[in-house]
Amino acid sequence: MKLAISTQGPEPDSTLEPRFGRARYFRIVDTETGQQTVVDNGHAASAVQGAGPSAVQMLARLGVEAVLTGHVGPKAWTALESSKIQAYAVNGGSIEESVRALLAGQLRAMSSAEEEGHW
Repeated sequence: MKLAISTQGPEPDSTLEPRFGRARYFRIVDTETGQQTVVDNGHAASAVQGAGPSAVQMLARLGVEAVLTGHVGPKAWTALESSKIQAYAVNGGSIEESVRALLAGQLRAMSSAEEEGHW
């Protein structure tokens, strides 16, 4: 499975970014091969509007099946649903810890967008 984790930096030990669409980077992890890559989401992160849907489009093109993040706004949620990408809630921790928690079934799958659209 290909996962995308919202992060504040490109390094493997970067801090997780709680805002999905405004994340500057996404670390893509292939859970089957262990391969990891980083994609720059700067174009969407700095957009006035539509940051979430733009990020979803990029991740869908990369074959991402799930995202690990803190908050997902309404527009991003609609785009995730349309792309059949599942969002999982993470609250801090490292990238590695978050991936292990997902694979162990310890993360909560989000069932809707957050109340507010921006954080």
